[in-house]
Amino acid sequence: MKKIGLLITTLLTLVLLLNPAPAIAATTTTPIYQTKLLHRPDGIGKVYLGREIAKVMGHEGYRWLERPERTTQENPRDAIAALDLKSTDTVADIGAGSGYFTFRIAPQIPAGKVFAVDIQPQSIEALNFVIEQENINNIEPILSTVKNPNLPENSVDVALMVDAYHEFEYPYEMMQNLKSALKPGGRVVLIEYRRENPFVPIKTLHKMTEEQVKKEMAKVGLKWQATQEFLPQQHFLVFEKPQENDAA
Repeated sequence: MKKIGLLITTLLTLVLLLNPAPAIAATTTTPIYQTKLLHRPDGIGKVYLGREIAKVMGHEGYRWLERPERTTQENPRDAIAALDLKSTDTVADIGAGSGYFTFRIAPQIPAGKVFAVDIQPQSIEALNFVIEQENINNIEPILSTVKNPNLPENSVDVALMVDAYHEFEYPYEMMQNLKSALKPGGRVVLIEYRRENPFVPIKTLHKMTEEQVKKEMAKVGLKWQATQEFLPQQHFLVFEKPQENDAA
């Protein structure tokens, strides 16, 4: 019996030597987001590409969005003019909020449409109320999720985000889905308060540097086209979805 046992052990050893177990590949993928236990009061403790994401300003703050002095502090008329819209364009106002930009853009594109996208049901309700009262026929409010603007694929010519992107809880997923909604050659325009300027009187996490915006848009494959600094306190950054034959 001892000889038989020794023989079996020897055979098993030979089998293992001739047929070694496959090596398990090391998978060390870096997570998209990191978490900070100690973070700023105006942040959520979630970090994306070195930037802490800001808290969302709820619908309770819409009076600030509609403040009369905004016309001089931010020059929204010049910002809309710089979008260089065609009358037939489809525009997505991402983070539409009270509809401050939505209702100013709609008359500029009489043969087009504005998708007024927001994550808060209260915003959608308010937008629908004004649309019905004013009998506006080229605005479509859309309730989004934290990861998806819920827009039709290849439907948008220009996606506008005014002081909104820095609050996205899932910026990578949101921008990937927004990119899918853009037509090839479609543009993304971000208007963000300049973090480079400490004298801009806005909370730190509610401002962004040009460098950071470029880094985050490049992450999802959007190409930088231009940075314009004609607004008093904000960057006006333009990015483009590559044409199909330009895509990597």
